[in-house]
Amino acid sequence: MRRCEAILAGAAGDTDFVLMLGGAPARRLLATGVPGHQRYWLRVWAARGLLWAGVADSTEALRAALSDESWRVREMACKVVARHLVGDLLDEVAALNSDPAARVRQAAQRAVVRIVEAAA
Repeated sequence: MRRCEAILAGAAGDTDFVLMLGGAPARRLLATGVPGHQRYWLRVWAARGLLWAGVADSTEALRAALSDESWRVREMACKVVARHLVGDLLDEVAALNSDPAARVRQAAQRAVVRIVEAAA
């Protein structure tokens, strides 16, 4: 979880860990060097790592991911919040109901519903 948090915060992450997170697409991306405009994939894969590993005290990393410049990172962060019912981020996720990306809005709506239903 800590390594995922570090990547979400902008660290490059070690190659083996990134390959574990991203699989074959990561291998292709790392083989040629990650172009700046595709660095967001590292953050997407790190968030997906939290999706499966859990969040423990990753709230601040997820909070930052919910406002990432890449819609794919924001979408995955919403999925993590929904799966692990991170109620501390309900306000931030609810704010994404007006995100420019439809997939982010959909993931945010699912997260809000799951958190609210779990609290009821």
